[in-house]
Amino acid sequence: MTSSTTTDAPADTAGSDFARLSARVAAAGLTRRRPGYYLARFLLVGAFAAATATAFVLLGDSPWQLAVAAAAAVLYGQIALLAHDVAHRQVFRTRRPSAITGRLLGNLGIGMSYGWWQDKHTRHHANPNHEGLDPDVEAGALVWTGAQARASRGLNRLINRHQAALFFPLLTLAGLDLRRASLQGLLGANGTKVRSRGLELALLGAHALGYLAALLAVLPPGLALAFFAVHQGLFGVYLGSIFAPNHKGMPMPTERLDFLRKQVLTSRNVAGGRLTDGLLHVAMGGLNHQIEHHLFPSMPTPNLRRSRRLVREFCAEIGVPYHETGLVRSWAESLGQLRRASAPLRA
Repeated sequence: MTSSTTTDAPADTAGSDFARLSARVAAAGLTRRRPGYYLARFLLVGAFAAATATAFVLLGDSPWQLAVAAAAAVLYGQIALLAHDVAHRQVFRTRRPSAITGRLLGNLGIGMSYGWWQDKHTRHHANPNHEGLDPDVEAGALVWTGAQARASRGLNRLINRHQAALFFPLLTLAGLDLRRASLQGLLGANGTKVRSRGLELALLGAHALGYLAALLAVLPPGLALAFFAVHQGLFGVYLGSIFAPNHKGMPMPTERLDFLRKQVLTSRNVAGGRLTDGLLHVAMGGLNHQIEHHLFPSMPTPNLRRSRRLVREFCAEIGVPYHETGLVRSWAESLGQLRRASAPLRA
């Protein structure tokens, strides 16, 4: 089921905490569309892509191609962030233009199924950090609870035992693993249902053929392999650096919570100083304001930072903890959860 990720909340009653917060945010004009912002962002990412491709062709057989590979990893991350905003209907109000643009960005642009990711991400937003409901905390190469660690077997068990130390090396494989999972989802694994499955598979094939053909046409085999490793490895690290600090190390509730508490208590904002906050916002595509994004998924990215004060003040009024920390501290908290979860395997 490829469901939309645009719904800000389930049917809250008029007097709920979220309804009152939502009224304040709407009154401040923070739910309005920002077409000028997204036009500029698409143009900037397009220019970045053109510059990266031009450098790749002009450099040819040169060790400087590894720097181009690093730039391409950032480019892929920025394309993924645009696809994320498109899926949340931050860019287009209706499904059809969102689906067309999302498939061009996701399937053709970075080789990852847009429909599969949208389904997975919708389930994450519905129940963030809820074991058994949020696919982002399923057990695998990483485990998030002691019970998951005790149940792990085989190679995963060995990796899980030292997962905190192995976390960043494992991130180098994250981009490739997401593509593998998206292809399996398109082929019907785990009951995943995706609209226009044939079209998505064709676009994935076009991306793979175009990417490999470009590498082999411009670079000798050894340098092509090195480019691939640097590009895909850094892309995985970049994706992990965007998404992992937002929820990992935060509570994993088992009790039933209302919409506002479900989103706020499981999310973490990542703040920068006066000089670095703008750069952090660009690098993370606004997802450093994760609390606001989970409360208002269809809110345009530039409005997330502006809504922070309203959300933080409201949480203080109703006594709901609002967690915000620096980037380094967010990683420390995330790695701390990995260490605690894997403790039974080291006992």
